[in-house]
Order: sequence, then C-alpha cells, then structure tokens
Amino acid sequence: MSFASRTKKELTQVSGKPCCERAELTALIQHCGVLHDWEQGKVLDLSTENAAIARRAYTLLRSAFAGPLEVLVQKKMRLKKNNVYMIRMRIGAELFLQTLDLLQEGKVVSAIPVLTIEQQCCRKSYLRGAFLASGSVNDPDSHTYHLEISNKSSEQADHLLRLFQEFRLHAKAIERKKGHIVYLKEGEKIVEFLGLIGAYQAVLHFEEVRIVKGMRNQVNRLVNCETANLNKTISAAVRQIENIRLIEERVGLDKLPFKLQVVAEKRLQYPEITLQELCEMLPEHVSKSGLNHRLRKLDEIAQKIRAEKRKL
Repeated sequence: MSFASRTKKELTQVSGKPCCERAELTALIQHCGVLHDWEQGKVLDLSTENAAIARRAYTLLRSAFAGPLEVLVQKKMRLKKNNVYMIRMRIGAELFLQTLDLLQEGKVVSAIPVLTIEQQCCRKSYLRGAFLASGSVNDPDSHTYHLEISNKSSEQADHLLRLFQEFRLHAKAIERKKGHIVYLKEGEKIVEFLGLIGAYQAVLHFEEVRIVKGMRNQVNRLVNCETANLNKTISAAVRQIENIRLIEERVGLDKLPFKLQVVAEKRLQYPEITLQELCEMLPEHVSKSGLNHRLRKLDEIAQKIRAEKRKL
C-alpha cells in the first residue's frame, strides 16, 4: 500500500463532532460528487477508487440523510482496471444539497458554504474531506515532497487556496489538463497539513524519513567535502614533488637557499603528508602560511626553469 493510501485510510478513521462531519461531507460532495438528471429528478453520485473512502462517505451520508442510498461497484476498463465505488442518492438529492447550502441553479456550488466552515475544527475537517476526495501526497522517500488536491474549477481552487492560507500553509495553485490543482512543495508545510487534518501516524513516518534523509545528506556533504580536500591535497603534493625533482635535476637542491632546501628535502622524504604535518617535520618552527610561501618560491623557480627549457 502506498504512503498516500495509508494516509487516507488513517484519515477515514478520524472521528469528529456533527458539525465537523458535515464539513467533511461537504468537501467530499464538492470534490468527488456529481449531480445529474434522472427520470424522477436529480441523482447525486459520489465516486472514488478507494474502498475506505467509500465506506467513510457512506457512513457520513447515512448519518446526515434518512433516504435510501445505493452502493455500486464498477471496474475501470483502462490502465490498472481498478474498482470504482459509487454511492448513489436517487431520492431527495436536491433537497439534501439545499440543507447543506450546496445547490444553486440546479448545480453543486463551488464556493465553500460559510456556515459549514464557521469554526476552526470544521475548516480542518473540510480540508480532510477535500484531501480524501481528490488529494494525493508523494512518499517522503521519493526525490521530491509534493501534496496536491485537484479541483473541478478555478473558483473551487481559489476557495480552497484561501482556506490553506488561513492556516499559513503557503499553498499554490496551478491549472492542468485534468483540472485546477492546489499544492504544497515544502516538506515542513506538508507535515503541518497532515497534522492539521488528523493524519498523525503519517506525520510520524514523514518526519522520521525527513530526519534520516537529512542526516544522510549531511553525511554525504561531509564525505564530499573531505574527498574534495583530499584530492586537492594530493594534487598539490604531486605538483610540489614535480617542482622539487625538476629543480634537483636542473639546478641541484644544494644551490637553493637553506630554508628552501630543507623544505624541498622534507617534502621528497615525506610526499604523502599534509602541510600541517610537514610544518611539524621542519627543524625550525614554521607556520602553515610560511610553509606555503616557501613552496610558492619553489614553484616560481620551477616555472622559470620550464620557461627557459621552452625557449631552447
């Protein structure tokens, strides 16, 4: 089972007050409900591919609506051929939507009814219902953090976006071929959202993965830094050895000033050690910057020898 499916299954087990259940049901109807004509009036269908969400929607409808409900199961004919669970309300659909302030001109409204989200707990429940109906979230182990909720219209996306902003979640909206998307990209904000709607087990898993990934990234950065420094040290040591051997061959180390001669001999004797270790090997106390200065002098001498060789 994917992380998104586990999260949604956890959310279907969240209990709340009657006002919160009304808000969650409102979101489910607005995001996965379709109102269409029937020979004796209007029919309201709530469709989902998730069996747990279908049970949740049925339970909420049963507690809010006294009329008959039908549960239909269809199999998709494309791609994975998943089951589609449909909860159908044939009788009294329009009247029921009116009681939820969701009916206008024979259609389900896009705006969130004000009374439905009057309290903060109801606003959280509405977000939970919207996520259950048409939301998804990437597994935290994946390369990117991403949570989104699809909407049927730009107006619906705008209303949902404002609800996100009320909780300072900094969501963004974008239009795609399949609808209008409200999404989060920051791992911290995704964790806040999941905690807000009651997915606490998902939050713990998400945070655990984030911590492990953070530690792994930190270790990788340190290893890469150490590797880069080691490569730099080796390259510098190889160049220094080449310079000293060239001077020894063309001029002779005994012709160098005493301080440079000592450094050249020690570097030839200990080619693998670092500059700090080389400083400690010298008979007199020399700082790292002082040693660098002497090595640069040797480099300048070697460069002059190479320049004269090219002229010949």
